[in-house]
Formats: sequence, C-alpha cells, structure tokens
Amino acid sequence: MREDSLNKADFKESTSFFFESKIRTLKPKELVVLAGVVVLMITAMILMNMYHPSFEALHLKRMGSPLGRALIYSLIALLGFQIFFLTYLAYLYFKYRPIRSVSDAELPVITVIVPAYNEGKLVYQTLLSIANSDYPEDKLEIMAIDDGSNDDTWFWIDKANRDMNRRFIIYKQPKNKGKRHALHRGFTHGRGEVFISIDSDSIIEKDTLRNMVSPFVVDEDCGAVAGNVKVLNKGKGMIPKMLNVSFTFSFEFIRSAQSSLGFVLCTPGALSAYRREAVLNCLDEWINQKFMGQNATIGEDRAMTNMILKQAYTVKYQNNAHVLTNTPVCFKTLHKMFTRWGRSNVRETWMMNKFIFKNFRKEHKFGARLVFINQCLKLFVALPMLALMIGFLISNPILYICSVIVGAFLFSSIQVLFFSKKYNWQEALWAYPYSLFYLFALFWIFPFSIVTVKNGGWLTR
Repeated sequence: MREDSLNKADFKESTSFFFESKIRTLKPKELVVLAGVVVLMITAMILMNMYHPSFEALHLKRMGSPLGRALIYSLIALLGFQIFFLTYLAYLYFKYRPIRSVSDAELPVITVIVPAYNEGKLVYQTLLSIANSDYPEDKLEIMAIDDGSNDDTWFWIDKANRDMNRRFIIYKQPKNKGKRHALHRGFTHGRGEVFISIDSDSIIEKDTLRNMVSPFVVDEDCGAVAGNVKVLNKGKGMIPKMLNVSFTFSFEFIRSAQSSLGFVLCTPGALSAYRREAVLNCLDEWINQKFMGQNATIGEDRAMTNMILKQAYTVKYQNNAHVLTNTPVCFKTLHKMFTRWGRSNVRETWMMNKFIFKNFRKEHKFGARLVFINQCLKLFVALPMLALMIGFLISNPILYICSVIVGAFLFSSIQVLFFSKKYNWQEALWAYPYSLFYLFALFWIFPFSIVTVKNGGWLTR
C-alpha cells in the first residue's frame, strides 16, 4: 500500500477537512515549529532595529560606488515593479466573479479523462467521486487510462468500473509512455464537446463538473478552464499544511486575477477543462512538441494552455470548481515536483514569447503582456539574484538573514490575511514557516530549473 493511500474513513475526513472552519488542535511538534518561526521573525526585526546604524553606514558605503548605486537602484526598481504588479493583481482579483452553473439542458456532453500511473487505490476513489457527480449521466463520458503501471492500479480501475456498472471506458497502455500520451488517447477517442482532465490522486466535489463546463456555455471565446485545487492530505504532515495555504493564495488570488483578463497561464493537471475544437486545433503540435530537439515529456498542462491562448481563446478560472489533490509529504518529493514545474515554466515562458507581442487577441492584451513581463523578470533575475544572495550572505550574514526574514514575514502576512478572511486563522499561520522553508530550503530550485531546463525527466516517477 502506498504511503498516501486512503481508506474510506480517511477519504471522508479528508474531503471535508478543507471546508471546515473550526479550529483544530495542533500537535506538539507543529506548535514548536510555529512558535519558533514567530520567535525567529521577531528576533530578526529586533536585530534590524539594533543594527540599523551599521546597516545605514553600509548602505551609504555602497552608494559611494557606481556599481553599488546601480545595484541598489535596480533592486529598488524591481521591488517597485513587484509592488505595482501585486496592486494590479489585487484590482483584477476584486473584479473577478466565477460563473454559476448553467441548467441541465444547457450542459454539454463531456469526456472526463483520468490518466493513471502507479496510483494504487487512489484512482478508485478518484473515479468514484467523478461517477457520483451532479451531472446528467447521458452527457457524461468517463475514461480511465492506465499508463503502463507496474502496481495494482489496473485492479482498482477495473474494480471501480465493475462497482459502477461498467460506466467507464477503461484502457491499459502496453507500456508507460507518459501522461501526455495517456491524455492524447482520451482526446482522440472521447466524444465530448468539452474534455476534462483530472489527476488520478484527486477527488472532486459533486458540483465540480457543472461549474467547470459552464464558462464554455456562456462564453464562446472560452477555450480552457482551470479548477480550484485544494490539498487533500493536509492532515498528513507539515509540508501539506504549508502547501495548503500556498495553493489557496496561488489559485484563489493569482488565478482569479488572471481570469479577469481571460489569461490564466496554466490549467493544472489536477483539474482542467478544454473546448474540443481548441484541443483538436493544436493536438498534433502538442503531442509532437519538442524542446531543444528533444520530445517534451513534462509540462503538458502548461503547453496545452499556451497553445490555446495562442489561438485567441480566453482561459478562465472557476473558483467554485473544487478538487482535492494529494501533495508531497517529504522534502525529496517536494523539490522534485517543484523542479519539474520550474522547468515547465521556463520552457513555456519562452514559447509564449513567440506570440504575446503580436495581435493574438482582441481584448486585454496589455494586461496579458504585463503578466508575461512579470514571468520574464522572474526568469531573468533568478540567477543574478542567487549570486547576489550568496555574496550578501558571505559579506554581511546578519544583514542578509535579518532582511530576508523580515521580507518573508511581510509577504507571507499578505497570504495569512487572505487565507484568514476566507477560512480560519490557525491554518493561515502555516504561511510563515512556508516562507522561511522556501527561502532557506527551496530557493535554489528555480535557478537550478533554468540551468537544467533541457532535462525532461518526470523525476517523481
């Protein structure tokens, strides 16, 4: 049995865990971590105040050289742009409204595709959550594709099919060819007007499918929709608890803002929907995509989103379409997942450069280009900032450590306030340890992803 497998009791608890607002008792180890982070942040602010004259003298010394002035002005400009961009996202966020579900008569025929590889029992629970959806059965086609698993995944797919009176179309790939090829089979064999992709370790709410497809009905320009991804296994450790807050901010704030522009950058693998026509228009390009001469085996979701945006379709986000998905519980799996995401981000940002400054759509081109410029800035400054960070850490360790801790506290406080307003303050506090965890344990991932961008390994398989 896999580490993250769930029994029925765990499943029921996990699916309701996120949506409950009551305060839960923290474990002693969790209390120690949270208390330690608070003490560390307070200590950093005290030290910043105590050593302020020394820091000011160092600042004046740097301002005395042309290189020092250029560096400081560049950092101020970068910070200014980030504040402006965050303010712009806040403006877009407050404009955002999810689209309510349309009536049964208006709902289109859909094909739900579940690619699975070595997922074990989790795929069974995924398929049951889809079958139990509040969606007209005659308009719902469910396809489960075992991508050459070497565990008991096929047993659980077949069991789900038998338990649900053979409602599913199931297929086992002779050998593992990758998620992209599994999805391709669904895209080429499905009869739906809309394709919905759901990861095999994810559970959807009863109204998720309805809410996911409604934007296609009310907006003929909508080519893809991103779902709202929550953490399923957040009761399994501190890493899932931290990711829980991070995911909420990423989806419910960042993607809400992007959706106001119709320019969501990535439809996540856990839950995405695509207009059939938009997929078929780029399907050959997508399945045969290459990067630096090699077949693309990662970032299939970001690549499909890019190709749909290129066709002048809008890409939306549905805040009311929930999916609960498993996340890593240990550092090794986490950094591999982030590395894969980072490489995909670098690749597709480069690919977007080919159309973003052309007349690729009618509306919101300025906002879309601003989002792209922000992505490029992150890409361009990642390696120089890493070099500066190491230089500052060696030359002025107290100043560097105190300043980054205070900066992390300020930014993570935005996430804490955002999460607390929508859910509960206790879970929101995990934004603080996550910000420090990322700064001191995961800071190297994006620069490493840039340097190793040619590597297309899945890493977590």
